[in-house]
Amino acid sequence: MGISSSVSRLGAYYTRHGFVETIHRAGLAARRALFSSRSVLFYCDLATQAAPSADLPSSLKVERKESAAELSHGDLQEMISVWNPKLAQRNIKERFDLGASLWMIKSCDKLAGYGWTLQGRTVEPHFFPLGQDDVHLFDFHVFPQYRGRGLNPSLVTQILRKLSRDCHGRAFIEAAEWNQPQLSSLTKTPFHRFGRAKKFTIFGRTMVYWEANETVEHEQKDKL
Repeated sequence: MGISSSVSRLGAYYTRHGFVETIHRAGLAARRALFSSRSVLFYCDLATQAAPSADLPSSLKVERKESAAELSHGDLQEMISVWNPKLAQRNIKERFDLGASLWMIKSCDKLAGYGWTLQGRTVEPHFFPLGQDDVHLFDFHVFPQYRGRGLNPSLVTQILRKLSRDCHGRAFIEAAEWNQPQLSSLTKTPFHRFGRAKKFTIFGRTMVYWEANETVEHEQKDKL
């Protein structure tokens, strides 16, 4: 993300939340950027997933959107309200243009959270190249008022089961090592731990440093 985009997002956050919350948010972002660059990666063999089952409560449902035209005005406004609306809309358009799918989980017909998937490639340089039948899951978000209800693992699990009907490769997802809520959430899904790595992009070249202290991680990487 460029500096101008970061400044714009921070300005939009200040407008909605005020000075104190903005300073707190900026400090948190700085600590994450400086000290917490390592990610934990996970994988799931899609062929092992059962077909989607009706294990969601009746108040919840999952919807898949494959173009911006499929989004209702209300859902779009909920999504872009988190940060800078202009940048958020641009990101949504770019992802749909790449062929990404947006998955939304709704509670009593109200948008509670969402996440993205992209098959065969990633939006940004990844830790390793994906195969044509592999899928990347990324940028999951649950709105604050719906957190603590297990919606994120429910959404992820439903996505994996539905993807298994058409894809027979692997699904991949990662979370920053500092993000304990997300890491805990992923342990409640069919994903398995793959490894830990740091990623740096310098002068347009992406370099990856793998942590090599777990035998299981080596074994799984060899299968790629």
